[in-house]
Amino acid sequence: MGEVASMGFKYAIRTDRLHFLTHTIVDWIDLFTRRELAMVVVDSMNYCIEMKGLEVYVWCLMPSHLHMIASVAPGNEMSLSEVMRDFKRFTSKALLNGIGTEFESRRMWLKSHFTLATGEHQVWQAGMRPIELYTGKFTRQKVDYIHMNPVAAGIVDEPEHYVLSSARDYMTKRKGLVEICYIS
Repeated sequence: MGEVASMGFKYAIRTDRLHFLTHTIVDWIDLFTRRELAMVVVDSMNYCIEMKGLEVYVWCLMPSHLHMIASVAPGNEMSLSEVMRDFKRFTSKALLNGIGTEFESRRMWLKSHFTLATGEHQVWQAGMRPIELYTGKFTRQKVDYIHMNPVAAGIVDEPEHYVLSSARDYMTKRKGLVEICYIS
């Protein structure tokens, strides 16, 4: 069983359970308003699914954060903590490179904001605050919360209209951007 430290607390991640995870951009900056940057996260999730044994059941990429329900495949050599660590490390570098291109008008402000006093860069806040989904009712609550997030934020009127989410997979049975596993 791996553990993740976050804000002074330790969160235990049991490898045989689904977990609700939240990954947040530093200071809740709306980074994923550009499709190019959002696709870095989508492509990285698909890579981790194919190559690292990540199983994504539900997800939604909001402008400043990513919610997901995930686990790792049984018998996977990497823990969920390790897969998510690699995911955040890779996407941080890729997002910083993407920010440096001409399509991002805020590139100077963003780069300076993600630069720590040490000169190193940090895009994602530390930790992922995993919450073990221990009952069907609790799992359903988190699924609904994730899919309704863009509606609550006023981005779309219907959850299945938000492309950066698994809502369309669940509600319309149309394949979305990420290769998900369905919660039965």
